[in-house]
Amino acid sequence: MLNREEALNLMQSWVQSESLRKHMLCVEAAMAAYAKKYNENEEAWSICGLLHDFDYEKYPTYDVELKTGHPYEGVRILQEQGYELEIIEAILGHAEYSGVPRNSQMAKCLFACDELCGFLVACAYMRPDHFVSLNAAAVIKKLKDKKFAAKVSRDDIEQGVRELGIEKDVHFDFVISALKSIEGKIFK
Repeated sequence: MLNREEALNLMQSWVQSESLRKHMLCVEAAMAAYAKKYNENEEAWSICGLLHDFDYEKYPTYDVELKTGHPYEGVRILQEQGYELEIIEAILGHAEYSGVPRNSQMAKCLFACDELCGFLVACAYMRPDHFVSLNAAAVIKKLKDKKFAAKVSRDDIEQGVRELGIEKDVHFDFVISALKSIEGKIFK
């Protein structure tokens, strides 16, 4: 398996958008925290979070039948470079339309963290202290406002929680805690 530094270089060579880079760093932090919680390989889980959207900017549209676009293009690159099958399957599974089932804990966590991270960052931008005072109750309240961060799929967030099999507030607070560790990289 390749290491985090190589994964970061791959991501940075493909992604120009600062907001997309920050999103992937957030998902990486959440995945690393869950890897620790579940006693899994932290580097593999971090890499999964870091690379899950690295092809999105170049291939934002997809064709399920032809298996082109995001995440198919990125997965081909990862296969060529020798990334683990578990990472590849998790990345495919985070795109609901791929039809790839989320059987591993890694895949379930990636799906559960992806949309949530985007929403949490949007919530944190609205607070002067960003993640410091953000908690699950505030996030749950903001989720009800369909105009706030309208592009974030509330259905995916709910489905992710169900697939993890934990309480929504526990998941939200856990990911918020993980994001606090990289707050300086997000709000600079």
